[in-house]
Amino acid sequence: MRTILLRAADRLFPAHQGKYGALPPLLLALTFVTGVVDAVSYLGLRHVFVANMTGNVVFVGFSLAGAANLSLWASTLAIAAFVAGAWSAGRVARRIAEGERLLRVIVTVQTVLVAGAVVVAGTTGHQAAGAQAGLIILLGCGMGLQNAAVRKLALPDLTTTVLTLTVTGLVADAAGPATVRRLLSIAAMLGGAACGAALLLHVSAGAALGLALAVLVAVRVALA
Repeated sequence: MRTILLRAADRLFPAHQGKYGALPPLLLALTFVTGVVDAVSYLGLRHVFVANMTGNVVFVGFSLAGAANLSLWASTLAIAAFVAGAWSAGRVARRIAEGERLLRVIVTVQTVLVAGAVVVAGTTGHQAAGAQAGLIILLGCGMGLQNAAVRKLALPDLTTTVLTLTVTGLVADAAGPATVRRLLSIAAMLGGAACGAALLLHVSAGAALGLALAVLVAVRVALA
């Protein structure tokens, strides 16, 4: 498995073979996870994002202006949970310099949080306000952890959550190796969002979050 991941990493960064270890394809997997959980949070949890804080800040502004169909408390809670996760990951990153080891620790905690979200969604559903708050906290904290760790790793074009600069670079820069990374990053997010939405709408929130959990477990095993 590791040989396959290393080969994939070298293809994503042909000018820096071996520099990032197995991290590049694993970050693409985490990008897929982002798409899944944001599909669940936006479609099932009062139209909030647990990974995209730009959206939540805007939603808070809309809510303060009196916009309907948005929840001020949900957006605020998502931001707070994300901040708590990012703060925690930042403290861990100060003690762990090696990239794969850092991601191993963060993904382990994130996996536990998403597993908790699967339990909540599977036992209480996602319609009640209390269940929604619990899911927002668990998922938001997990995505804050992920974002802070990925920011520390600083692999070009593989942020796992923010695609604005990825899309900008895709169309503004000349074609090259970065084009492949950017296209794969967009495809991973799109695929995760589509799968997460399909499972939420046609099966259950627990099933969608179960998919995210399965991918996280696979990433954790690959990092072992």
